[in-house]
Amino acid sequence: MGTQAATEAEPRWLDAREREVWLALRRLMWGLPPAIDRQLTRDSRLSGPEYSVLATLSECPDGVLRSGTAAQELGWERSRLSHILKRMEAKGLIFRTCSADDARGQDVHLTDAGRAAIVDAAPGHVEFVRRTVFDPLTAEQQDLLREACSRIIDAAMTVEAEAGDGSGDS
Repeated sequence: MGTQAATEAEPRWLDAREREVWLALRRLMWGLPPAIDRQLTRDSRLSGPEYSVLATLSECPDGVLRSGTAAQELGWERSRLSHILKRMEAKGLIFRTCSADDARGQDVHLTDAGRAAIVDAAPGHVEFVRRTVFDPLTAEQQDLLREACSRIIDAAMTVEAEAGDGSGDS
């Protein structure tokens, strides 16, 4: 194997600063979702995903959204959404019907109990979000965080798409 091929195969290791940034981001990604779930479960008996579905539905006219659109808006696989919807349906928070536009799809409907649950949960949740995300940061840091998050997710989607279509092998 030639020297050039060996060099190309060598990973681009993180330097000390990059490692610290990565570890901080990893702590955030792995630590924040369980903290959100604990707050929501303690204060409203909703999981983070259930709250996300209810919030998404509550922002729709008549509290109805096609399930595929909901999955897209939430950034979830359809199978994950389907599992959560089944659990929420059993709790009486939502119900599903065949889509009026296309019988192959499903519409997800917010029930009165679901609307009451999101109305009850929202004040405590927004206070948690404010105390954990906004209060510790200046307005400038919040803007930088938004920009950094957007760039990271865009890069992740690009890398994922390249891996999926084989074009990352160039």
